[in-house]
Amino acid sequence: MERRSGHSRPLELPAVLITGVIMRYLCLAIALLASPVFAQQLTEPVLFNTKEADAIVSKMQIFPKDNPWNADISAWPVAKNSAAIVASIGNDKPLRYNPDMAFVLVPPNQAKIDIAVVEYPDESDKGPFPIPASIPIEGWPANFKRDDELKKLTLDDVQRDKIKQGGDRHAIVVDPQAMMLYEFYQMKKTDKGWHCACEATFDLKSNKLRPDGWTSSDAAGLPIFPSIIRHDELQAGEINHALRVTVRNSRKAYVSPATHYASRKTDPNLPRMGERLRLRADYDISKFSSPVQVILKALKKHGMLVADNGIEWALSCAPDERIPVLHDELRKVKGNAFEVVEAPAK
Repeated sequence: MERRSGHSRPLELPAVLITGVIMRYLCLAIALLASPVFAQQLTEPVLFNTKEADAIVSKMQIFPKDNPWNADISAWPVAKNSAAIVASIGNDKPLRYNPDMAFVLVPPNQAKIDIAVVEYPDESDKGPFPIPASIPIEGWPANFKRDDELKKLTLDDVQRDKIKQGGDRHAIVVDPQAMMLYEFYQMKKTDKGWHCACEATFDLKSNKLRPDGWTSSDAAGLPIFPSIIRHDELQAGEINHALRVTVRNSRKAYVSPATHYASRKTDPNLPRMGERLRLRADYDISKFSSPVQVILKALKKHGMLVADNGIEWALSCAPDERIPVLHDELRKVKGNAFEVVEAPAK
């Protein structure tokens, strides 16, 4: 019998391995190409109030499914002092919304620049950051376009705060390919470049929190982007995440996923940063319009997290002109329709 050469068998094994590796990467490539986000990979910045942004953001898994922002809290127990905390916010105060939190999607090759962090540099992440020329400032465009005194302002005017409005001036940048989030507080453009009071970077693929004691573009150290009421969600008929809410008076305390407090008050019946509130299950939402029902269903299932000091019971919504004005309807819901809930013991 003819003997095979000594090297013939070893050559066959690597060939099989190589074929397996090629097939594995080929399958991965096919899966990526089939991904809606990958298929619509950006080549230039896209503002939130567009069909292009809707198509991309609606397919994103914003934080892992087991992240607190995505938790179903409909069965969580009610806190013992729920009634007192709700009363401190305002039993008769109406639910409100602010068309405030705009954002821009950027491509992987978006140029990164340094900016001056002027107020909280020690609690900010380090740059450079992918900041496009079209980055919107809080309220742009709907809040400006619907105001007779403001509608003549250009985006550049708003970026430079030409009329000296001041305020929180939040700015949000999302890189959907890298799944990274960059949020800025009091963002402003000047002739010397951009500056902000604070910057917070979040990995949307991770459950990692800000360092304990650190703020963010929000007082609670929380991200804003995952909480925004968006046009694509209202169109789809479902919001699958918790919302962001502000209160006038908060406590000198925070509860996870918050990492920072914003008060000197110690009354235990004031809400902490990160406090979770839920619309009562028995609250009748049947007479509200479809968009408002979508919001109220989310408040029953995912609730809202106290994120900053401000007007009580105020939710954050994208300033998207495609979203109808919801003010009058939401105000029909009063504070006493809510309850404070706590995560069940593990």
